[in-house]
Amino acid sequence: MLMNKPPMPHAISTAWNTVARFDDVQTAQRPVDRSSAGGFAVDKLDIPGSDRRLVERMPGWLTKAQAAGAAAVTGMWEGLLIGILFGLFTTGHFWLGAAAAGAGFGALWGAVFGFAAHAAGGQRDVSSVRGLSDVRYDLIAHHGSAERARTILGQAGLPPAAP
Repeated sequence: MLMNKPPMPHAISTAWNTVARFDDVQTAQRPVDRSSAGGFAVDKLDIPGSDRRLVERMPGWLTKAQAAGAAAVTGMWEGLLIGILFGLFTTGHFWLGAAAAGAGFGALWGAVFGFAAHAAGGQRDVSSVRGLSDVRYDLIAHHGSAERARTILGQAGLPPAAP
């Protein structure tokens, strides 16, 4: 069961209603701030994102150093795990040395293999960053407060968009 999940209302009069639509979450938060200043209970407002898409940005070319660095981090974690596993079969504080040695050797070999793999690739690789992005953000009101929210938005100079 999910914690901190608000209970869903059962009465039809408390259904969620779209008050306005926005292109980004910062623009959608401004009316909530203004509504709060106007005495509106902001716990009756939500901003769900919709039309989620995977966005992949290419900030530049992946260099051999970046490939070696990324592989070194991966190798460090793998070496740390192996070092800890070897350290479990030792006595005293040798497990700490085994873990450190494993992390060090893993980082070293990871960097070597990452550099070599990138150098042997024969093609230029693009570095990329992936993330999820929503296309639209709806400001919704529940518990029968949609009309009051629309009125406050209009008074604040933020006319609600047609849902």
